[in-house]
Amino acid sequence: MTITATRTHVVLPARALLACGAVSGPLYFLTTLTQAAVRDGFDVTKHPASMLSNGDAGWIQVTNFLVTGVLMIAGAIGLSRTLEPGRGSTWGPRLLGVFGVSLLFAAVFKADPGNGFPIGTSQAGISTAGILHMAAGSVGFLSLIVATFVFASRFSREGHRGWAVYSRATGIAFFASFAGISSGNANAVVMLAFWATVMLAWGWVTAVILRASR
Repeated sequence: MTITATRTHVVLPARALLACGAVSGPLYFLTTLTQAAVRDGFDVTKHPASMLSNGDAGWIQVTNFLVTGVLMIAGAIGLSRTLEPGRGSTWGPRLLGVFGVSLLFAAVFKADPGNGFPIGTSQAGISTAGILHMAAGSVGFLSLIVATFVFASRFSREGHRGWAVYSRATGIAFFASFAGISSGNANAVVMLAFWATVMLAWGWVTAVILRASR
């Protein structure tokens, strides 16, 4: 008698994948802002969120990057299965997927400590891990910025003018703040603007995914 073994392939439905992507942003900022409020020495006017990966409690932010990165990638896959063929249906989800992958790299390669955080540490120089972290962040943020314009083009073609304007405005604001913080002159205004536009951009991602899920 011959026994034939069969393997069942479990494929998550697009709606479940989209739900993963939709919660990635809120989860990221809930975790990040909670840490920013309770960790000694951390100041949102001086420090980017990635610095929370340092210190004894740094594992929390590392885990945050890993979990939200996986959720973002799942959301991108859900979008690729949901969007009707047309402008942006391929590259829009791919760019968001790259953003998700960049979060995984940000978890593996931690940002260097500095500017008084964690308390008692000083930045002696830029490490290899710090350079790779900045590179991953740059690729991820730029991918997210380009994605806003890719989707804006799609929305314009479909006649959804409000969504197109929202997407372009988000991309422009995020690019401006990213350019400001990348210039090396990260004063309090620039840093707060960067925090705000990262939240704006991730909120846009959540809105686009929720729109697709409907």
